[in-house]
Amino acid sequence: MNIQQTNITLLILLLSFFAACNTSKVKDNEAIETENASLMQSEENEEANAAHLSQLKFNSLEMNINTLPTRNLSGIIKANGQLEVPPQHEATVTAILGANVTSIEVIEGDKVTKNQVLAYAAHPNLTNIQTQYVRTYEQMLYLEKELARQQRLYEGEVGSGQTLQKTQAEHKATVAEVKGYEAQLKQLSLSVEKIRNGNIYGTVPIVSPIDGYIEDVDIQIGQYVEPQTELFMIVNNEHIHADLMVFEKDVYQVKKGQKVSFTVQSVPDGRLTGKIYSVGKQFEQNPKAVHVHAEIDQKEGYLIPGMYINGNIYTTDKEVFALPESAIIEDEGKTYMFSAEEHQENGETEWEFTPIEIKTGLEKDGWVEVKLLETLPSDTKVAWNNAYSLIAEMKKSQTSHGH
Repeated sequence: MNIQQTNITLLILLLSFFAACNTSKVKDNEAIETENASLMQSEENEEANAAHLSQLKFNSLEMNINTLPTRNLSGIIKANGQLEVPPQHEATVTAILGANVTSIEVIEGDKVTKNQVLAYAAHPNLTNIQTQYVRTYEQMLYLEKELARQQRLYEGEVGSGQTLQKTQAEHKATVAEVKGYEAQLKQLSLSVEKIRNGNIYGTVPIVSPIDGYIEDVDIQIGQYVEPQTELFMIVNNEHIHADLMVFEKDVYQVKKGQKVSFTVQSVPDGRLTGKIYSVGKQFEQNPKAVHVHAEIDQKEGYLIPGMYINGNIYTTDKEVFALPESAIIEDEGKTYMFSAEEHQENGETEWEFTPIEIKTGLEKDGWVEVKLLETLPSDTKVAWNNAYSLIAEMKKSQTSHGH
C-alpha cells in the first residue's frame, strides 16, 4: 500500500469516528428530552389527579380538615311495616240487645273514657226485661220468707218434708233466674238497684269498654240494630307501636332491646325512634317474614294505627373508621374520600386534596363506615366534607390539562 492510499484510509476512519460520536450525542440528547417529558407528564398527571384549592376557596367552602376518626356504628336492617295497637287497647262496641238507636253522643275522633255513654237505644224488649226482673226479684223475696217458714214448721214437726223440699227447689231456681236477669241488665249498663225501686229505663245506654278515641261510627239515629251488630270502633292510641316485618335472612340478628328508627309516609321528614320489646316466633308465608314489635319513644299526635312505615333496626355497635356522608363520593363505580395537604408557594397557602379509594360499610345518623384498601399513617389529614366539590375541582383540573 502506498502513502496516498494510507492517508485516504485514515481519513475515512476519522470521519467514521466523528460521525459515531455525533450520533451518540444525538441519541443521548433525545433520551434526556424523553425522560424530561415523561417527568413533566407524570407531574401533570399527579396534579390533574388532585383538587387544588387556594386559601380563599378553602375558606369559602368551609372545609373541615382532621384525621380519620373512629366511631361506634351499628349494623342496620331495613324493615317495613305499619303502626298497630295491641288487641287489649282497641275495642268494637256491639249491640247486646236488638233495639232502635235513639241518639248518638259522639263523633269520629272524639276522645272517650271507659264507661262513657256513646249512644242510647230503645225497644219494647228492654222494658220487658226490666219488668220481668222486678217480678222475679219479688218472687225470690217471697220464696225466701216462705222457705224460712217451712223450715220452722218442719223443725216443729208440723210441716211436711216434701213441702219444704219443694219450696227449697223453687227458691233456688228463682235465685238463679234473678242472677241471670241481673247479668243481662249489667251488660246493658243499667242499675239493678234503681230498677228494683221501680225506676224503669226507657232507653239503654251504649258505653265504651275502654279509654281511647272513636275511630268509626257505624250507626244512624232510628236504625234498628240486631244483637252483636258493630256500632263503634274505639282505639287507644297511647299504646300504638311499630309492627315491622323482618325477612328470614335477617331474623337471627334481631333481638329484644335493640333500637329502631322509622318514618311514616305522611310525615317523611319526621324520624321517630323506639325499642324492640317483642320478636315473633312464627313466619308469615307471604312474604316469609317475622313480626317485630317496637315501643315508640315519643308518640306523636298524628300517629294512627294502619299507617305504613319504613324503618331501620340497629344491631350490635362496633368501633370503626367513619366520616360524615358529605366527605364521601362515588364516581364511575368507585368510592372515594380525600386526603388533605397544605403547601406554601410564593408565600401563599394552597391545599391539595387527593382522592383515596375506599369501601363503605355501616351507616348511622349521617356517618358512614370507611374501609381502607391501604393502610394510612395515623396522622394523615382528610376532608370531612365537600367531597362533591372536591371531585368537581379535580375534574376541572383534568380537563384543563387535557388541552
